[in-house]
Amino acid sequence: MLELVTLTWIGFSLVATILLASVAATVYRDAQLSPISRIFGVVLLTALFLLQLAHADWLMRSGVWSGSPAYLAVLFLAAASFFLFFSGALSPDSPTWPQAIVVCLPVLLAFVIPTSIAIPLAFACGTAGAIRLAMLAHKLRSQRANFRLERGVFLMHALIALTMLVVGIASPWLGLAAFYTAYSILIGAGLCVSLYLLLHYPGLPTKAAEAVATAYAVSTLGKVDVTAAAARLRQLMEDERVYLDENLSLGRLAARVGLSTHQLSELVNREFGSGFSRFVRGYRVEAAKRMLLDEPQASVLSIGLAVGFSSQSTFYSAFREVTGEVPGRYRERCQNVDPGAR
Repeated sequence: MLELVTLTWIGFSLVATILLASVAATVYRDAQLSPISRIFGVVLLTALFLLQLAHADWLMRSGVWSGSPAYLAVLFLAAASFFLFFSGALSPDSPTWPQAIVVCLPVLLAFVIPTSIAIPLAFACGTAGAIRLAMLAHKLRSQRANFRLERGVFLMHALIALTMLVVGIASPWLGLAAFYTAYSILIGAGLCVSLYLLLHYPGLPTKAAEAVATAYAVSTLGKVDVTAAAARLRQLMEDERVYLDENLSLGRLAARVGLSTHQLSELVNREFGSGFSRFVRGYRVEAAKRMLLDEPQASVLSIGLAVGFSSQSTFYSAFREVTGEVPGRYRERCQNVDPGAR
């Protein structure tokens, strides 16, 4: 029974890594990440994919490379890649290649130390990295009240790594079977949480970039004609209605305005008193309010999609946030008002 559960989690993990890689290459291709962070994001997903293949290999009694130096090297690489990817997302100072090489140096230990030492050491590195990321997320708490979500995610990964550290240390007594089983299930659980967050909070990467830009940057607008940039932004939003594009991102809009992502984020905060995501949602909701009354035969969902929202849930959530009521109730209430009084 336990073997079946483990294989199920392994199968889920293999599919999840492919899905996450596809999402990163399409939906979040304009996310504010350095080339190094992007590279190690791919390395991380590849490492998790290979680790789960090794666990499946062990469960099917082949055991060709589970526990081998190559397996241990990938184990160390997964810990290093996790840290390098997320540190680039949570700090304005993206890791440099020399720093990345130093973080990856423990990979070499996989070829010179025994498995009984390498496994707990890899998870000790992973635990330290996850705790460091949670501390970086904690620094951003003042920029967004809900940033405790991200902090909690990294603390959860630190707990997973700590759990595996304990299992790894005890593996000489528990046996590698307990280690492979526990690690397979926990990898699947971590990937499950990642998919849930991206589906339930699709704007999470953009909001993280905004928080980082606001928390760390001294003004980036020193040499920018702020009045002209704000006017250009208004033109794009009000005349060209770029908010209708559901794939509009901080990076894309910054390019249209002629600013960097950090500069646009600061401009929106400074001139409009809002974060980028809320700024765009405001325009979309205002357009939806007009359409709800001007097109009474159109469905609420079609209107939400027409103004740039990607799903009914995100439309309802944003509309309620701005107006205090759901779209259908807003339409019903306004239709019952004397047209001359509107």
